[in-house]
Parts: sequence; structure tokens; C-alpha cells
Amino acid sequence: MSDRGGAGGSRRRRTGSRTSSQGGGGGPAAAEEEVRDVGAGGDAPAPAPEKDKGRDADVGSGSWDLRCHRLQDSLFSSDSGFSNYRGILNWCVVMLILSNARLFLENLIKYGILVDPIQVVSLFLKDPYSWPALCLIIVANAFAVAAFHVEKRLAVGALTEQVGLLLHGLNLATILCFPASVAFLLESITPVGSVLALMTYTILFLKLFSYRHVNLWCREHRASAKAKAASTGKKANGGAAQPSGTVSYPDNLTYGDLYYFLFAPTLCYELNFPRSPRIRKRFLLRRLLEMLFFTQLQVGLIQQWMVPTIQNSMKPFKDMDYSRIIERLLKLAVPNHLIWLIFFYWLFHSCLNAVAELMQFGDREFYRDWWNSESVTYFWQNWNIPVHKWCLRHFYKPMVRRGYSKWVARTGVFLASAFFHEYLVSIPLRMFRLWAFTGMMAQIPLAWIVSRFFRGNYGNAAVWLSLIIGQPVAVLMYVHDYYVLHHEALAAEA
Repeated sequence: MSDRGGAGGSRRRRTGSRTSSQGGGGGPAAAEEEVRDVGAGGDAPAPAPEKDKGRDADVGSGSWDLRCHRLQDSLFSSDSGFSNYRGILNWCVVMLILSNARLFLENLIKYGILVDPIQVVSLFLKDPYSWPALCLIIVANAFAVAAFHVEKRLAVGALTEQVGLLLHGLNLATILCFPASVAFLLESITPVGSVLALMTYTILFLKLFSYRHVNLWCREHRASAKAKAASTGKKANGGAAQPSGTVSYPDNLTYGDLYYFLFAPTLCYELNFPRSPRIRKRFLLRRLLEMLFFTQLQVGLIQQWMVPTIQNSMKPFKDMDYSRIIERLLKLAVPNHLIWLIFFYWLFHSCLNAVAELMQFGDREFYRDWWNSESVTYFWQNWNIPVHKWCLRHFYKPMVRRGYSKWVARTGVFLASAFFHEYLVSIPLRMFRLWAFTGMMAQIPLAWIVSRFFRGNYGNAAVWLSLIIGQPVAVLMYVHDYYVLHHEALAAEA
């Protein structure tokens, strides 16, 4: 065996020599090939360089050239440092597409095509000659004009700050109470129309609150500048010279400035918003096409996928069949979460960017990387930037400056958010069950649990799980109560 191995090694070495002599400059590569061939032969060690001859003589078997193992971890071990799982991610996407394609095909076979564009119109209008939601939205201009005139009187000193605060408070309270009363008492308005009207008034409330707050800060700054100038014996000239193109208080109190703010995709008022240099027509066209496409897609998924699942969930709720309730909940979670993700992209990317492009509004940060959230708090701080900025600027920081602790201020923010969630759900449905309010307030202990017991990828998975499961629970609660209140009550009366 050793003779054959030696002969084989000799033949390989002679072949390597011929190759190196023929190739000219291929000496190093041929030498490497020679070492590999000898290792494959198994018996004859490779000739070592001059400087390693002494060491190889001590070893004696040439093991330094024949090793094929080294100290290393498996790729899935955390100590390996390996992080390129792109192929596994692609596999997950393919499996997700295939599984949902099967569900969608099963839905089509079972129910047929349920998409009906005409039915969508009935969600907004009961009577084609009665448009109560649109009338409510038009009337909202009166409250904006009222806030504007109060600020004009305050700017010239015709009203005291106490009277101005009282008038703004009455105006803001009416903004919340007036549409709620109409939506609750007027029978001709539909639930979807009520949601749109109440959403408009909620946005108006937040914008006018910020409008009043910023103008108050400007008056306080002007008063402090005048007092400082009077104490130093200098004439107050309205402050330092403003850069060209900027507006200072009270020159900002115009109808054009007010309505630009009301239509701008932000809830926080500024005297000088960042502006983009021009309107990009291709960018705007893409956003408008996305708005049209995703609107149709959401309507189709709701009619074809969610409505049958919700209707089939009523009997398990009525019978209190908990295993079937859980099965229906998990079945509803997939389309509900998919529609929620589409809605997020439609609203925060397509719609808000389209409005910002039309108005040349420069600040386009409407969302951050909430999908990487490793805590519930991080999610709520990054998924809805306009609301987060408003809460931080006009709610959280003022409470902290007044001496409240950060925990109390954070709880206050969740309390306000819970109120508006319930306001936008209970009034259009004309029933008060506090499921949305409870769900929002439950975010406080959930945030503590996730931050305390889950870190990194586990925290991110916990956030995703709360989003996927939490929303269908609230949907089923409201649908069940609405069904019991309206359909079963009417059936019992009949």
C-alpha cells in the first residue's frame, strides 16, 4: 500500500512539475495543487519550505499540511456570529404566499365572488338625497374660523388670556360634542359616514389645540422680549431681523396660513413649515395610483374575506363555544392583519405623501421603523409620527414641565388615546362597550411585561403577536355586541 501510495505521489509530483514547467509563471498554484494531491494520496507528506523544515522534522508526519478541521461553531449557534438568513426569510415569504393563496381559493370555492362596489356606496349613504356626514364636515369650517378670530383679538390685546382660554375651551369642547350628538341622534347617518365625520372633527380638534398653543407661546415670547427690552432701556423692535421669506407673529394670523395648516399632513402648528422646492408630478401620480389600487384592494378583502368570517363567528359567540371562538379568532386574525398593513401603507405613505406633495410640505416623516419594535413603547412612538409629535409637544412635555412624573405623563397620553379610540368607535355604532378604551389602556401593563421579560427578537415577536391577535379580539367584541343589540333585538320584537 505504501509503495503504491508513494508511486502515486511521485506520479502526481512529476505531473505537477511538468505543469509548472509548461505554465511558466504558475509555480505557486502548481505547488498548492501538489500539496492537495499528496494529501489525497494519504501517505507521503508534502515538502515543507526551508524555514519550516525544523518544525516538520519535530512533528514527523506532516500533520500541519493534512488538517481539515478547526475550532468552530455550527451556524445556528448563537456564538457563531452568523446572521445571513435571507434564504430562510425568502422561504417564509413563499410559504406565507402559498398558505394564504390556499385560504383565498378555499374562500372563493365556498362563498363565490362577494365583492360588490355598489354595496360600498350604501355604507356612506342611506338616502341619496341626504348627505349628513358631508354637511358635518362642511360645518367644521365654522369652528376653525372661530378659533382664528379669537387669536386675532388676542394678538391685538382686545381679549385677555383668561377670556381667550375660556373661548378656546368652549370651541374645542363643541368640536367634540356637536358631531357626536348629530351622529348619535340623526338616524339618516350611517356608521361609516359617522366615522369619517368624527375623524375629521378629531383632527380639527388636535390641529386647533396646537394652533392656540403655539400662538400662546409666541405671545409669551413677545411679552418677555418687551419686558427685557424695557429693563435694559432699549426700544423693542419685535426681535431680531427675520430671514427673508419667513413669517413672524402676529403676521401669521391670516386665512391662508390657517387653511394651509388645516390641510397640511401634520397636527403640529408652526409659523414657518419646511417646504419642498417643487411638485414632482411622477411621484404624485404614483401615490395617487397607489391610493386608488389599495382602496379597491381593501374593500375587496373586507367584503370577500372578513365579512363571511365575522358572520360565521356569531353562532360560536352565542353558544359560548370557546374552542370554536378561538378558531374563529385565529381565522379572522390573518385577513384583519393583512388589511391593517395595507391600510398603514395606504394612509401613511400613499395618502399623506400625496397631500404633502400637492402642498409642497417638506417634512415627510410620517412613520419610522415600527416593524423592528422590540417593545410596545417603541411601537407606539414610531408607527404614527404625526400623532406622536402632537402628544409629545402638547401633552407629555407640558405635563413633565408642570412637575408630573414621566410615568404619570405617559399614562395620561395613553388615557387620551384610549378616549379618542372609543370616541371614534362607540358613537358611530351607537353603543358604549369600552372595548377600544380597555384595549388601549391594556397597552400600559403589556408594555411593562414585554420590556421586563422579552428582549431582542423575542420582544419583537411579542409586539407582532399583540398586533395580530389584539385587533381581531376587539373587532369580534364590537361585532358581536352590535349584532346582539340590533339584529337579535329586532328579531325578538318581531
